Amino acid sequence: MARSILVVDDEASIIQSLDGVLSDEGFDVQNAGNGMEALEKIEDEIPDLVLLDIWMPDLDGIETLVKIKESHPHLQVVMMSGHGTIETAVKATKLGAYDFIEKPLSLEKVLLTIQNALEHKRLEEEISLLKEKGKHRITGTSEAIRDLKAQIRIVAPTNAWVLISGENGTGKELVAHTIHQLSRRSHKPMVEVNCAAIPEELIESELFGHEKGAFTGAGAMKRGKFDLAHEATLFLDEIGDMSLKAQSKTLRILQEQKFERVGGSKTIHVDVRVIAATNKDLEAEIEKGTFREDLYFRLNVIPIRVPPLRERAEDIPELLEEFTEEVSLNTSLPSKGFSEDAIRLLKRYHWPGNVRELKNLVERLVIMTSSDEIRPADIPPPFNQGEGSHGGPEASLEDFDTYREARAEFERVFIARKLREFNGNVSQTAEAIGIERSNLHKKIKAYGLDTGR
Repeated sequence: MARSILVVDDEASIIQSLDGVLSDEGFDVQNAGNGMEALEKIEDEIPDLVLLDIWMPDLDGIETLVKIKESHPHLQVVMMSGHGTIETAVKATKLGAYDFIEKPLSLEKVLLTIQNALEHKRLEEEISLLKEKGKHRITGTSEAIRDLKAQIRIVAPTNAWVLISGENGTGKELVAHTIHQLSRRSHKPMVEVNCAAIPEELIESELFGHEKGAFTGAGAMKRGKFDLAHEATLFLDEIGDMSLKAQSKTLRILQEQKFERVGGSKTIHVDVRVIAATNKDLEAEIEKGTFREDLYFRLNVIPIRVPPLRERAEDIPELLEEFTEEVSLNTSLPSKGFSEDAIRLLKRYHWPGNVRELKNLVERLVIMTSSDEIRPADIPPPFNQGEGSHGGPEASLEDFDTYREARAEFERVFIARKLREFNGNVSQTAEAIGIERSNLHKKIKAYGLDTGR
């Protein structure tokens, strides 16, 4: 697709000259004779770059630049002027202009500046995408996660539509991002729509966009989510919460891949890959009459289920390490670790809020725990289920993979029971179980046990 350039100048000869040269170079050129016309054209279709004259009647180039940057801070703007001064050039650069070209224009310099500006834009987009990719990583090596990653690797390079299901907090959005990042559409950002958050009366405007004056308050043209997702991925989150009216309108565009903006008559064709996600049983919703069966079949080309945390408890140590590092980085607090007993305790919790609940708990513990190691005594209810008043949680044999782990757990539980029997008296407990008092103190500290004193 050809790069688009908007030339803004009140001199017809300049526009004509630049139009011819840039068109010959393969650019898609649009023209505007003043600042207001330029702003309207940008709202209608955002170009890749703007060549903007400074001295124009009504709305000059500097004022136009300010308005462009308010609405589109990443849009590349190159200023042009026949009455340029160093002060003007510096001011334009501070306001966000990429460069400043003096008239009479050297066409070679114009082309070189355009190439540099577009390359700068490409690098910015590339860095932004790399940063975005760094945020999204599916953590874990459990069988459930290995299976999930394998499904993602297979489906991502295709254009197949995907329906992601799973409980709240399992990471459905993370799966959607990963699919997009591994797809052939990853050169563009994924466009997200929270279907549960859009009022029914605004769904058309949000998805399809609207023309200026289409309804009260529509002071400018707005591109919809489908338009923005052209040649990219559209993520419809919480699709099960979309109203039946909105489902009907969405189904039509999904089938036809074309639409008209609200208040417009121009048909816009798009190439969009759709990924949808839901925490609901859509087949049950169909039975209740709250979800369209035809929309379900259209979306459910490749079904992917994200497992709840309780089905992948062996991933918890790795998740704890990732979350503690993230919290430490964001809060500038020292990095902290979890004791083996604390990890074992967390692995036994049911996690109704899944990974999101675990992440929130880690943040709380890293901030509120004073020591460098988080122990069972630091973990609050209800996450410490099974925690006794003096000792740690009692485990079942299924919790252990090695003899060493099982022996350590037996010793911890045994000492905790004996401490309770002697009301936390370390000397009496040591004498009763036949070990040195100093040795018992070390074990109490190592296991994070509470003597009650």
